[in-house]
Amino acid sequence: MSDTHAQQDALRRSLGLNRRQFIAATTGVAAATAGALALPGVAMADDAPVADPAAAAVLPDDRSALVPASQRGIILYTVRDATGRDPLVNTAPSGFKEVLAALATIGYKQVEFAGYTQHANAEGGRTLESVAGAQLMRSWLDANGLRAQGNHGFIPSSWPLSQADIDRFKQHLEIANILGMQHVGTGSDPTSSNYKADWDIAIAKWHALGELATAAGLKLYTHNHDAAYNFLLDSGPLDAQGRPTRSSGVRKLEYFLSQTDKHLVYLEMDLYWAHVAQYRFSVFTAPDGSVQQNIFQPFQLVRDNQKRYPLFHIKDGKSNPALPAGYEMAPLGVGNINYREFFETVKIRDKHNPMIEQDTAPGTDPMQSLNIAQLSWNNWAAMREDRYYE
Repeated sequence: MSDTHAQQDALRRSLGLNRRQFIAATTGVAAATAGALALPGVAMADDAPVADPAAAAVLPDDRSALVPASQRGIILYTVRDATGRDPLVNTAPSGFKEVLAALATIGYKQVEFAGYTQHANAEGGRTLESVAGAQLMRSWLDANGLRAQGNHGFIPSSWPLSQADIDRFKQHLEIANILGMQHVGTGSDPTSSNYKADWDIAIAKWHALGELATAAGLKLYTHNHDAAYNFLLDSGPLDAQGRPTRSSGVRKLEYFLSQTDKHLVYLEMDLYWAHVAQYRFSVFTAPDGSVQQNIFQPFQLVRDNQKRYPLFHIKDGKSNPALPAGYEMAPLGVGNINYREFFETVKIRDKHNPMIEQDTAPGTDPMQSLNIAQLSWNNWAAMREDRYYE
């Protein structure tokens, strides 16, 4: 067995796929992608199915796609190993310039940054967090037909804001505008606290930052993990520090959503972490001491607040009750999260920007994260409206 096929077989086993499933996932949707190019280093099986050009002609990509090709994006955290490796000692795509080209070859049209740091030997140097760096990056985006939609960047930790905080935040706004973004944000919750008083402080800070972002023509967003959907401690007996010990039943992020100005503050839901929250946080202790059940419904929260959610992280997960999170991360289409239902519930057109993410994509195989990006895109492109199958 060749090294390439051995690497593919290891990847297939790690994803829990049999050979037929793996071949179908990685090569069997060419009719949907209408001739997407193969990445360097990605070998295709000799007996892989070949797309029917006539079928592709009958079915243009966007006619029945649940998510139009123009809206399919990826956060670069998924391929952080590729942007961070040394191009002088690697033949696989390395650094932002090469990785952006590889993602465009797969078919992605949008990207979200997770900072602007790459390997020091990559073109542009270690960091592109500057006006000149942003101008260079924009040239690579434009050359590959990519649109930057956001960044998990700097959000001041202190309150009130210092002048240094404001100046650095404004620099990020300037960089975002050079890159052509519509949004700027962070990868962290507004606060890690469970207490209402701390969330009130976070709300004040995010309003101030939202005003700065809006003045720069950008939407400010917060990206959330499972803890943000735990229940807010806002009532009941006080502890020794004078803090509440029970909950009225409102979740922390739902409180934040209800108390922030819809024109200043936006959110990015990570569907994986939202499902982890559904698994982890289903009961709370009410003010009277009784234990109440409340099952979190992430799709419903988005449906009720669609204008507040311009971005999503499309991260799949395999159900695994043996894990504390209840899920383990997986490429899109390989897990158990019902993304077909989600995309049918939230129509993805030009007002929503979904981004593939898999935190665990990097591995010992230098092409693994890009192969997983390809696999996820293929499965995404294969998602069609039900009427197509009638």
